[in-house]
Amino acid sequence: MNKKKAIATLEAILFAMGDSVEISSLAAVIGEDVETTRSYLEEMSKKYKRGSGGIMMTWLDNAVQLCTKPEFYEDLVKIATAPKRYTLTDSCIETLSIVAYKQPVTRSEIDRIRGVNCDHAVNRLLELDLICELGRLDAPGKPILFGTTEQFLKTFGVRSVDEIPHPDALVIEEFKQQAEEEVQLSLDI
Repeated sequence: MNKKKAIATLEAILFAMGDSVEISSLAAVIGEDVETTRSYLEEMSKKYKRGSGGIMMTWLDNAVQLCTKPEFYEDLVKIATAPKRYTLTDSCIETLSIVAYKQPVTRSEIDRIRGVNCDHAVNRLLELDLICELGRLDAPGKPILFGTTEQFLKTFGVRSVDEIPHPDALVIEEFKQQAEEEVQLSLDI
């Protein structure tokens, strides 16, 4: 397939899918290697950035997606039904943080870190496609391992879990001291 047709094919696939597509899958369709396909996608991305059109390309780990440029969101909402927004409870946010920073992690590890049963929070995060099952731990009982999803990356505006900010050592030490003080207060009561 020549370059012009390959780029047109990539654009058609990404438009029709409406969701992210792995670069390796796109490469297989156009009969090119991943690096060549990535160069075609980068060329397309530059074209969208330079142009006055309403779409852009979003890069997510080893996948890409066509999406609306942010400056057109208000106009899009006028014609489309506003997407339902979910709010996360504190327990869901805490659970999601543990999964994001400790992945792959088991449910019992999450429970131990939080100090309470997290079944509801884990189930809710699975429902919202923010976490997923990554497999099973090779240990007695074969517990399920959880990790974040591509939807998590999109929701929090990061391209990879490597971009998640890490608190510095001083902040971590302050959190530990606060937790110890809370435990001591509860014991004094």
